Amino acid sequence: MERPDLNLLITLDALLAEGSVAGAARRLRLSPSAMSRALARLRSATGDPLLVRAGRGFVPTPRATELVETVSQLVQDAEAALRPAATLAVEHLIRTFTLRTSDGFAETFAPALIALLQNEAPGVRLRFVAKIDRDSKQLRDGSIDLETGVVGKTISPEVRAQLLFHDRFIGVVRSGHPLCTGKITPDRYRASNHILVSRRGRDNGPIDDAMSELGVRRNIVAIVGGFAAALAIARGSDLIAGVPERHTASFRNGMFSFALPFPMPQFGVSLLWRPRMDADPVHQ
Repeated sequence: MERPDLNLLITLDALLAEGSVAGAARRLRLSPSAMSRALARLRSATGDPLLVRAGRGFVPTPRATELVETVSQLVQDAEAALRPAATLAVEHLIRTFTLRTSDGFAETFAPALIALLQNEAPGVRLRFVAKIDRDSKQLRDGSIDLETGVVGKTISPEVRAQLLFHDRFIGVVRSGHPLCTGKITPDRYRASNHILVSRRGRDNGPIDDAMSELGVRRNIVAIVGGFAAALAIARGSDLIAGVPERHTASFRNGMFSFALPFPMPQFGVSLLWRPRMDADPVHQ
């Protein structure tokens, strides 16, 4: 039996990650024709088309989807095995890490993180970019190093996740708002006007889902794309902003915060990265 060409694993990893011949060719610095020939060899070796046309692009076959995590791990392990062993001296490290984070994360957590880096790894620079959607394409294509987000019950095999902390939604109003005094009941909460935060402009969110379990609705009079904007509006009006407690700690100075008067589950905020970076000591 002819031994397989293990170099094809690197090609397959690039094809599965990029989802296109042209993208994989750019990643491996090959010509499109060379990548097309490599794909033909992979199809022959696996007995599967791997990528099939769908409109102007390609989609992976079920077999290709099954191979994503396995192939990525094999390439990652091979790269680690061929990398010289060295002790990382973080104090001499020069590198920029790009972090994609939700509204409020950098404002709340960056000062302490930067202080830690300045003390232990002064050559490391952090670039924070806004997270405007849940698409992890930037993480997969390598344009960002790390991302924070809420991980659902299922997670793509192309992404690793580590829980950072749990958070919960709370209500926030301006100082002197009528809700600052007396017990906050579901009826008092529902009788007020509200601000909804939705990056995609939806007209409902997690708080509304929880209230629907009680058979009630709140009156939303404003929809904004970020927590900072919601709190700025609440600070200058009688509207209630519903925001994550830990994410918005630095924004709520001088305002009145309260627990929501109905059951509301906590959610976990995780750090996300590409599996292929597991073997990179600097990334670790």
